Amino acid sequence: MADSFSKKENFKKKIQKQKEKALRREERKTNNNKGAEDVFMYVDEFGRLTSTPPEQRQEINLEDIQLGAAPIIEEDPRKLGIITFLSEKGYGFITEDNSKENIFFHNNNCLEPVKKGNKVSFEKEKSPKGFSAINIQIVK
Repeated sequence: MADSFSKKENFKKKIQKQKEKALRREERKTNNNKGAEDVFMYVDEFGRLTSTPPEQRQEINLEDIQLGAAPIIEEDPRKLGIITFLSEKGYGFITEDNSKENIFFHNNNCLEPVKKGNKVSFEKEKSPKGFSAINIQIVK
């Protein structure tokens, strides 16, 4: 069967496009200058690429790098505070000097009789309802 005129024209256009594409590919291969000039890039403190070198370099001591969790620093078991509330029923609260936290205490945990406003030293103990003070002594 004979092809129609439009089919022949479309086939000619297709062949012409393939030739042009092959010519462009060859031209790109011959004119390829990628890598001809070496570009050296730096990374700045924000993670961006720049062509200028960094001005200042900080030296890091390898012993200063800590891996894992921070070590637990042992704190002094004796705390200082002031008795801010004292009930007639035998309990009260001590306001700790460092953290300004109110800590419950009972008269049974006092080594000597205390009054409201006394400066005392004590130890913190975890109780079912929070922290409580034990071994309470007046500081002179």
